[in-house]
Amino acid sequence: MALGDRGRAGALATRGPSAPARTVPSPTGERIVVAYEPRRNGAPDPGEVVWAWVPFEDDPTKGKDRPVVVIGRWGTGLAGVPLTSRDRPGDPDRVPVGAGKWDAQRRPSYADVGRVLRLPPASVRREGAALDRRAFDRVIDRLEQRG
Repeated sequence: MALGDRGRAGALATRGPSAPARTVPSPTGERIVVAYEPRRNGAPDPGEVVWAWVPFEDDPTKGKDRPVVVIGRWGTGLAGVPLTSRDRPGDPDRVPVGAGKWDAQRRPSYADVGRVLRLPPASVRREGAALDRRAFDRVIDRLEQRG
């Protein structure tokens, strides 16, 4: 297990201290170790919504700062799923996560589980808020279902 901070390895289980760590596949086939461990410490932690540069799907050379929910660790970096306020009814890749401090207008947000991003921790601009634990688990459950 590749972690930037080996001291936090015990906190990786999302279903209680005795549960094994959960993993989801990355777009490259590697496994992402998921966790829910938000901390208001200025550093990006799994379970938090942060702001980071996200490339556009149709032109990866362009993009913009967007809210991203950090879902865990991918190698030495972080794994995240972008959030959007645009619902696409019937789209199984859009998981409702509610509204939060990451959106000044407090619009309902949706995690786009069709896009799992690798984020270098230094690329994260700022913390937005911690995602509700139930919403985080819904995102991870959908990623596991996508397999």
